[in-house]
Amino acid sequence: MEADLSGFNIDVPRWDQSTFLGRVKHFFNITDPRTVLVPEWKLDWAKVMVEKSRLGIMPPGTQVEQLLYAKKLYDSAFHPDTGEKMNVIGRMSFQVPGGMLITGFMLQFYRTTPAVVFWQWVNQSFNALVNYTNRNAASPTSVRQMALSYFTATTTALVTAVGMNMWTKRAPPLVGRWVPFAAVAAANCVNIPMMRQQELIEGVCVKDKNQNELGHSKRAAAIGITQVVISRITMAAPGMILLPVIMERLEKLHCMKKARVLHAPLQVMLSGCFLLFMVPVACGLFPQECELPVSYLEPELQATIKAKNEEKVPYVYFNKGL
Repeated sequence: MEADLSGFNIDVPRWDQSTFLGRVKHFFNITDPRTVLVPEWKLDWAKVMVEKSRLGIMPPGTQVEQLLYAKKLYDSAFHPDTGEKMNVIGRMSFQVPGGMLITGFMLQFYRTTPAVVFWQWVNQSFNALVNYTNRNAASPTSVRQMALSYFTATTTALVTAVGMNMWTKRAPPLVGRWVPFAAVAAANCVNIPMMRQQELIEGVCVKDKNQNELGHSKRAAAIGITQVVISRITMAAPGMILLPVIMERLEKLHCMKKARVLHAPLQVMLSGCFLLFMVPVACGLFPQECELPVSYLEPELQATIKAKNEEKVPYVYFNKGL
C-alpha cells in the first residue's frame, strides 16, 4: 500500500525549530558525520528527490522514509541559499572528523612554539573554509576579502597562542593547556566577521514569512554573525576546557606514563566524543532562519517595507548561516 504524500511538505522541519530541543534534534540529524561517506551519486539522488517533492512529482511507490532520508542528505550537503553542493571539508557534518583531529593535536602539542604555530595555522585554515562554506550566500565575498580575513584570523590566533604560551610558562601546567582554547576563541571573533564582512557592509537579504525579499539589513547581518560566533565558541568550549583537566589527571597514572604514544590518539578520540554532541547543540543555540522585528531594522528599510506593503509586516526573516 502506497503512502499518501499529498499533504507532505518536505521543507517543513521534522522538529519544532522554535524550541532549543527541536533545533538540537534537527542538527543531530543533518550534522551526522556518517553523511560525509555518502557517495556523490546518492547526494545527487537526494537533491532530485527533494526538488521533485517540492514540485509534487513523486515516482510511484515513494515512501515518506525515503523522502526524509533524502532531505537529511540534502540539508547536510547542499547550501540552503543556493542549492549548490558544498565542499566536503566545509560541511557541518565534517566538523566531528575534522575538528577532532585538529583539536586533539592542538591540545596535545601546545608546549613548543613551532607546534603551536603549525596547529593554529591548520585550525584557522579549516575554520576559514567552514566559515566560507556556511556563509549567507546571498552576499558574495571577493577573493581579496577572503584572503584578508584568513590572514587576520590566523595572525590573531598565532599572536594569542604564542603570547599566552610565553606568559603562562611559570603558571601551573593546566593553565598552559587552556591556551589553545583562548587562541581559538579570539580567532573566531575575528575570522567569522571578517569572512562575512560583505554582509556587514551591504546588509543581509531579509524576507517576509512568504519568502518575498524586502531589502538588505546591516543590523540583521550583525545579529546573525554575532550568534554564529557565540555558537562556534560554545562548540569548542567543553572539549577544549574539560579535556585538559581530564588529561592532566590521566597522565599521572602509571599506565599512561608508560604509554606516552597513546596520549595524542586518546585526545583525538575524546575530542570527537565532545564534538559529536556539541556540534548539534551549538548549532541549535539559535534558529538558522532568524526572526527579527521590523522595528529593529534601519529606519530607511522600515520606511521602504511600509511603503511597499499594504498589510503590516511585523517580522522579517533571514538565514544567519552556521
